[in-house]
Amino acid sequence: MPSVKYAKKRLWRWRSNPLRRRDDVVEAWTVLATWTVFTVGGAVAALVTAHVAYEVFAEQRAERQSVRATLLNGVPLGTPTIGGTSDRKTAAVRWTASDGSTRTGRTQVNTGLKAGSRVTVWQDRRGRLTAAPLNSTDAAIESGFLGAAAAAGLAGLVFGAGAVTRWQLDRRRLDAWDREWGRVGPRWSHETS
Repeated sequence: MPSVKYAKKRLWRWRSNPLRRRDDVVEAWTVLATWTVFTVGGAVAALVTAHVAYEVFAEQRAERQSVRATLLNGVPLGTPTIGGTSDRKTAAVRWTASDGSTRTGRTQVNTGLKAGSRVTVWQDRRGRLTAAPLNSTDAAIESGFLGAAAAAGLAGLVFGAGAVTRWQLDRRRLDAWDREWGRVGPRWSHETS
């Protein structure tokens, strides 16, 4: 029986009640719509975003290929930085693209290498240098984070819109209460001498 009383208490705004105002019904529907859109929309946004991100990462894995390149300049050992040393630096490399042409460009390589060292770089279909693609495990993790971020972003928008709506309803109720008090208040304030 306690659960029935709780449900009645939670759903009081939909019951027939002489004290129920139109704004109370609007607020109740706003709260219901906010939670429904958050629940359903958040799940859909998270799943769609995660799926699309994973597909983009899979496309990058299929499109990018590793090639051997020659380091054109030596790369000194890492310099001390805040929190440790930098073990990668940008350096010029030369490689042969898939169309047979020789290309040069700059990419991140390990420090401590001498000119002429062989390094592995990644290129896209057009032969341009690019970052290494994520492996399937890292892509799944990154996709999950992006899906969660999409759901959180939608939640912020939905709850923000719901809060603004409820704030406007509260202002309307307070204004109505002020007008009513302006009419009734003078009758209650009998001054005695």
